[in-house]
Amino acid sequence: MASPEIDALTQALSRLPGLGPRSARRAVLHLLKKRETALEPLLAALGAVSEKLATCSICGNVDTTDPCGICADPRREGRALCVVEEVADLWALDRSRLFPGKFHVLGGRLSALDGVRPEDLAIDGLVRRIAAGGIDEVVLAMNATLEGQTTAHYIAERIESYPVRVTQLAHGLPVGGELDYLDEGTLAQALRARRPVV
Repeated sequence: MASPEIDALTQALSRLPGLGPRSARRAVLHLLKKRETALEPLLAALGAVSEKLATCSICGNVDTTDPCGICADPRREGRALCVVEEVADLWALDRSRLFPGKFHVLGGRLSALDGVRPEDLAIDGLVRRIAAGGIDEVVLAMNATLEGQTTAHYIAERIESYPVRVTQLAHGLPVGGELDYLDEGTLAQALRARRPVV
């Protein structure tokens, strides 16, 4: 039997995405065995992030500075703006290093079933950023779900009066995907988005 403190740590870790009770117990055992090399550095890193954690007032990213490192980076192309649903989407796109511009995090997606309305998301802040000028292209990088596409359509309508080019991420066949394993929606989108062979 573990002490209440160790049990509380295990329960806290088990609530993290990707960790169940068994994985959390293994992680706690590792931390306890490697106190100096694993537990103490983890505690120090968690404490430092907890003290400095901030939400970027410009884009909605989570960082330890405001504005965040992406918004403050002078090498970023300010004329292109990529709109994402969540911070995790921003981090995934930024990790690819393929988008040189800046980002805007909505904080979710429109969903009538979940009661998420336009005013619950950072859409007004996005419109203000576009209205301020200096943006030529808005990339709508919503997830390929009904709610994601509804959100993208709503945003496109909200910003259609501004002189910006509105684009959307391509959807369809994944690299290495085999046709017989794909769902009908993915195949349909791939057929609609087909392009000439160069």
